[in-house]
Amino acid sequence: MFFAVTGGTVPTESTQQAVGCPTLFLLVLIGALVPVVPTGALVSSAAVVAFHQTAPFSMVLVFMVSSLAAFLGDVALYWLGRRGMRSKNGSRWLRTIRDRAPEERLAQAQQKLDDHGIAVLTLSRLVPAGRIPVMLACLLTGMPLRDFARGDAPACLAWAVTYQLIGILGGSLFPRPWEGVVAAVALTLVVSAVPGIWRRVRRSAAS
Repeated sequence: MFFAVTGGTVPTESTQQAVGCPTLFLLVLIGALVPVVPTGALVSSAAVVAFHQTAPFSMVLVFMVSSLAAFLGDVALYWLGRRGMRSKNGSRWLRTIRDRAPEERLAQAQQKLDDHGIAVLTLSRLVPAGRIPVMLACLLTGMPLRDFARGDAPACLAWAVTYQLIGILGGSLFPRPWEGVVAAVALTLVVSAVPGIWRRVRRSAAS
């Protein structure tokens, strides 16, 4: 769907959906399991293309595919993390989660989890780089998989809506889909970079 806007010949909308939706699902799923893929940018890009389509329910389809893929990826990663917690030698997946959860962020996540319970999962999905520290905090407290899934479901829905709105904004500003895709990706990257920059500024001011 979203990758079909850059070529010289634009496929039909039905072809874009038939190819693009499974691709979007797979990439978001992989991005949830391997937290290096910019899944927010993928959803925003797909939303731009859907915004310019005349096929009914294109936007709904992007929302359903992206939120479901994010949820399944989160649940799978949490399940793998729980297996690593029970293993004497840990696991590669658990080490991946630990490596992406700095001590400072983990301490903040644990405090928020103590204060707000599983509701903090929704915010963690919306804050860039906030998902993994909260997931690790849930693992360390021994939260059952069903409880994590119950809190993660609305988090994935809110995440999909947020990045889809970014895509709609990019799509509405430019007449050509590829221009909207570029704008949406740029905006997504800016949003993702702001929290890290803000933390560095605060640390510099405090030192």
